[in-house]
Amino acid sequence: MRNRRAALATLAALALTLSACGKDSESSPKGGTIGIAMPTRASERWLTDGKSIVTDLKAKGYQAELVYGDDDPATQVSQIESLIKQGVDTLIIAAIDNTSLNDVLQQAADAEIPVISYDRLILGTGNVDYYVSFDNEQVGRLQAYYIIDKLGLEDGEGPFNIELFAGSGDDNNTAYFFDGAMHLLQPYLDSKQLVVRSGQTDLKKVTTLRWDGATAGKRMNGILAESYGTARVDAVLSPYDGISLGILSALKSDGYGSDGKPLPVITGQDAELASVKSIIAGEQSQTVYKDIRELAAVASDMADDVLNDKTPRINNRRAYDNGVKAVPAYLLQPINVDKSNYENVLVAGGYYTAAELR
Repeated sequence: MRNRRAALATLAALALTLSACGKDSESSPKGGTIGIAMPTRASERWLTDGKSIVTDLKAKGYQAELVYGDDDPATQVSQIESLIKQGVDTLIIAAIDNTSLNDVLQQAADAEIPVISYDRLILGTGNVDYYVSFDNEQVGRLQAYYIIDKLGLEDGEGPFNIELFAGSGDDNNTAYFFDGAMHLLQPYLDSKQLVVRSGQTDLKKVTTLRWDGATAGKRMNGILAESYGTARVDAVLSPYDGISLGILSALKSDGYGSDGKPLPVITGQDAELASVKSIIAGEQSQTVYKDIRELAAVASDMADDVLNDKTPRINNRRAYDNGVKAVPAYLLQPINVDKSNYENVLVAGGYYTAAELR
């Protein structure tokens, strides 16, 4: 791997261009080609991630090959195989299924192609060089803190009814989000200040395949029909904005949102446009903002360092063990957003314009 990077650096210094796709030397950038495998186009955030990484890499002089797996693990494996055959110099991968890439990443290792695991840690392989993400347990903690504060649990208020939702079971981040939240919520469940009327508290019972909002809405409909009757939901732990909107749809279909039946506290994540508008309208309560522009910049810097035989910035060496090794990581910090601070965080920070949020 070191020899490959040294060769790349020498070629770059001589201003020769590399092309992994067979393009002529006049049209190819001097820095090499980075393959980027994103999981889906169904979520606003992943479209932004892909665009941001491409923009950052091109600014550094690299060619970027961006593919989307459209929530199909087999498709993503095939796409990565194709990128390897094209001869990309580094791979940045946000996995759909965190255990389905072992064989294809062995192919990458055999071709001496470094791999950066993006936002979702790839499990069960030693062929992951670095990991870039946010502090995922802190995401869950922020969601739990919000519920605790809004319900007044620290002041002894309650009991309240809560329902729990988690992300896709094949996404390693799901457990981090859920564990972070439950570490804070569990004492209130134990004391009966919080009651899960459905009885569904185990992570395996509350996951939402592919983070799909319609799937979450269907589950919420079933919970309302089977467990509530005249009782009322006071809070919903939701890990992601798309899931939150699916839950909201089910609640509103059941009459929530009226003066006599207010919507519960509903958390979220990713500050997607539809959910921020929902927060402004007083429906979804909260979201966790992760500036994916910063995440893309860290991943791009990491790829640039790797290809220039430099040690990338990392701030966590041990916490993210993928079952084979602790993957060196760089973690960013998420931010709580609700109706009280969205303008200061999202508008003043340039993530959205005021016009986009109208």
